[in-house]
Amino acid sequence: MSDTAVQHRSPDRLSERAHGPGRGPGPFTHTAVMAARALRISSRNIDALITSLALPIMMMLIFVYFFGGAIDTGTDYDSYVMYVVPGVLLLSAGFGAATTATAVSEDMKGGIIDRFRSLDVGGTPVLAGHVAASTVRNLCSTALVFGVALLIGFRPAASWSGWLVVGAVLVAYIVALSWISAAIGLLARTPEAASGFTFFMSFLPYPSSAFVPTENMPDWLHGFADHQPITPAIESLRGLLLGQDVGSTPWIALAWAAGMLALAIGASGTLFRIRTR
Repeated sequence: MSDTAVQHRSPDRLSERAHGPGRGPGPFTHTAVMAARALRISSRNIDALITSLALPIMMMLIFVYFFGGAIDTGTDYDSYVMYVVPGVLLLSAGFGAATTATAVSEDMKGGIIDRFRSLDVGGTPVLAGHVAASTVRNLCSTALVFGVALLIGFRPAASWSGWLVVGAVLVAYIVALSWISAAIGLLARTPEAASGFTFFMSFLPYPSSAFVPTENMPDWLHGFADHQPITPAIESLRGLLLGQDVGSTPWIALAWAAGMLALAIGASGTLFRIRTR
């Protein structure tokens, strides 16, 4: 058989047989396949998986039992656990999303991206697959953290609508932080550097109202803590979970998440094109 004949039976012709003339797997199919791949890789990296699940729980237990009695939250809550759990949920989201940067950087370094591009898989499905996998991992971690919080005395009083808004805020921030982490993975030249860069994202809940009221902070830090993106998310979660009036705070939190998401997606697209020239 001639080379020309072999070429006419190459992937395009096979794709036509499987999907019809001129049709192939779409971006949603590519994203689903990439997400399944990322989840399989995560399941094999047991050490990182255990760390991402256990670290937020350990942080919550440390703050509740080591420091809780010494921290004045200025509230009427029955115990410090009622104050700290919403912050730990956002802290968990940051820790879980940070692993996306390392995964993306490993893909860029290992050469697998060139193989994907030869299969006509674009950069957006690859990155969206990592983000989707990060979202699934983070939701599992959030459920685990919440379960431990219930065991140590957290008693939410949210309405059904409140629970829906809590879920929307959490998912919005998980997706936004995961896309930011994906952009960091493209920016970093090595997985080690990517892991180091995400420290700043994981650190952001600390200068916020996650563990202490912002009024107790120095004046120069107080202003930053009140106007950074994590604080309105934490205040929304805390108020909704405790059945309190939150006003427009959830909308502010969602607006921050939408802005971060748009910026991260745009930066990821630009960085991917630069890295794959």
